[in-house]
Amino acid sequence: MDLFDKCREFTAARELAAAGIYPYFHELQTGQDTVVTMSNQENVLMFGSNNYMGLTGDPRVKAAAIAAVEKYGTGCSGSPFLNGTLDLHVQLQKRLAAFLGKEAALLFSTGFLANLGIISAIAAKGEYILCDRANHASIYDGCRLSFAKVLKYEHNDMADLEAHLKRLGRESRKLIVTDGVFSMEGDLANLPAIVELARKYNARIMVDDAHGLGVLGENGRGTAEYYGVEDEIDMIMGTFSKSFASIGGFLAAPEEVCHYVKHFSRPLIFTASMPPAAAGATLKALEIIETEPERRRHLLKIAARFRNGLRERGFKVNEGITPIIPVLVGDMTQTFYACKLLF
Repeated sequence: MDLFDKCREFTAARELAAAGIYPYFHELQTGQDTVVTMSNQENVLMFGSNNYMGLTGDPRVKAAAIAAVEKYGTGCSGSPFLNGTLDLHVQLQKRLAAFLGKEAALLFSTGFLANLGIISAIAAKGEYILCDRANHASIYDGCRLSFAKVLKYEHNDMADLEAHLKRLGRESRKLIVTDGVFSMEGDLANLPAIVELARKYNARIMVDDAHGLGVLGENGRGTAEYYGVEDEIDMIMGTFSKSFASIGGFLAAPEEVCHYVKHFSRPLIFTASMPPAAAGATLKALEIIETEPERRRHLLKIAARFRNGLRERGFKVNEGITPIIPVLVGDMTQTFYACKLLF
């Protein structure tokens, strides 16, 4: 027996590649735009990007990233806990807190690390996490790192969530964690119902709004703003790799929560800070999101047009309003062949 046996025995991906239908890890030779160039020099329309606001190539965002590199260099050479906190990071944290109407915000190097670091720090042994089964993998990995008991409820099933809450009672310490926009299906969490249940059973709420921020709400503040429950959400997690055209993640929450997390979050303490270029780009992207709402309106308009157009042509697509529009094929092999037809 050898540790690497499983590596040699994993043949599925190579078999798909040999059949010419392996759909992953394609090389792009241009930036994320409406049209991208593949490694075979073919130009294709990009339908899989998270560049929701179209800002990754915006000259203002690129100039802000370049200016940050010129002033601070290419990296921070340390974690936020020690020498890696720049005034640029502090400025971004303050801007995010103000944007989302929270007392404070805390930066992480990626969105994945944010969920790992927030959940593992805030939920401890003897406490409970109630987790939607369709939540992002980073939420589940954060749950695994915590010492809390994890209870999974069926996707967006408020009766199942309430059944768990009822069994736990009001006196237990518990956190309901949900995506705001679910990244695979594009549907929204039922935040109004979750808020009602949290009040009834004395639970805290954390929303991963990676795909909602910039996209939903009158001011782009995400799923909670869309539903009008911003003040009822205790913790909002977000990432900068979607609407904000950069890389990194954050927590927006009460000051005491951010203060606690930054002293107990191992993924924050033992990871180098997000690069200056990323912070500079994010600040400029946030400014554009706040001042150019027409981008958001245009995005939702063309998402609706695309969804309706697919449905009119006989494709099976989910109901929804977000730009995440899965086309349901059913069979995995047929899905790979359908993907191959696109480029």
